[in-house]
Amino acid sequence: MTVWDVPRLVWVLAAGRLVSSVTSFLMLFLTLYLTGPRGLAVATAGLVAGGYGVGMLLGNFTGGRWGDRFGHRRTLLLCSTASGLGVAAVPWLPLPLLAVVLPVAAYLGTTAAVSTGALSALAVARGDRRTSVAIGRAASNAGFVIGPPVGALIVAHSYDALFVVDGLMTLAVRFAVAPLLPRDEPHVTRDPDAPSLWRALRADRALVRLLPAVVLVDLVYRQLYTTVPLHLRDQGSPVGLYTAIIAIGSGLILLLEIPVARRLRAVSSYPVIATGYALVGLGFVLFGLPVSPLTVVVAMVVLTAGEILYKTTATAHVLDAAPDHLVGQYQGLYMGAATSGTMLAAPVGTAVYALAPALLWPLCLGACAVAAAVVLSSGRRPAPRSPAATPSGSGGTAPPPRAG
Repeated sequence: MTVWDVPRLVWVLAAGRLVSSVTSFLMLFLTLYLTGPRGLAVATAGLVAGGYGVGMLLGNFTGGRWGDRFGHRRTLLLCSTASGLGVAAVPWLPLPLLAVVLPVAAYLGTTAAVSTGALSALAVARGDRRTSVAIGRAASNAGFVIGPPVGALIVAHSYDALFVVDGLMTLAVRFAVAPLLPRDEPHVTRDPDAPSLWRALRADRALVRLLPAVVLVDLVYRQLYTTVPLHLRDQGSPVGLYTAIIAIGSGLILLLEIPVARRLRAVSSYPVIATGYALVGLGFVLFGLPVSPLTVVVAMVVLTAGEILYKTTATAHVLDAAPDHLVGQYQGLYMGAATSGTMLAAPVGTAVYALAPALLWPLCLGACAVAAAVVLSSGRRPAPRSPAATPSGSGGTAPPPRAG
């Protein structure tokens, strides 16, 4: 399947992800807003912002259940509507209510994102999902490149406008994609023979072993946003060097992720994921070298090569393993594992860095090596045929009735 053979629905949802990523200002500017216009102490603002992060994490782990049960189209539209209205209302909410609304909005927004991923997966046959995942990731990365400077321009005029724009654009995307989404129909989970999530997972031990490896690598990967900037600052590098390597990484993903996913689509997932993990670890070891523009750029290129290999492949691998009626929950399990570093990376990484800065980088390599070994060993073990591996009657491609 070429890029142009990808179903229109995948491109529609990717376009929605692009716009949503450009205007996802709440997460970027929340602590600045709370400690600035809202006048909260840093510690209090951290608690409120932490509630937002908890809502996102819970949305990843549990939000897929609603789409699988009630239909992904219905879940996407309802949750994005409520989330958009909640975010747009942020400037007018009193602080006690804001502390409640933010986690709820985060949960609903993440649940909508999980259903978006599930719809995109169900539109494509098993075995071709790496390309669709890469398209969605490319759209998100493009949005994250454009969004921060746009947000900074809006903040220069008004924080209130920032959140209103964020919420209204969520609603605009919701109404734009609604007519193009396949309709939901009664779900196969009503079949008493359809496996539950836990029954399907028990039958797929390789996938169960993969998820902890995903958590471990994400803990390492997100040091890029926690300890790496501290390391570069402490070595006397300007902030511009850090922002430059982040831009280089995003640019490489935009240029290479889709063609690499297409080139490797026939290769077994396990060695590709393991190679990606190893390259991430190697990249962090290179960050531990004496800092210069050359070493830092090389480290970022190696790390990004690993990201390109493992993120798309692991996501598609999990989606391919899911029975159609559990795609949302499998997507949520993977996304929960793959974003766990947002909560774990900062406390773990900064604790190690404060104790022994030079030790952090070989520890990152060791963690990635362990994760790669787990993945390779899982791939070598023959997995029993399970409900999760059984294609749908359409050969894995979701017909319109199977949208939810």
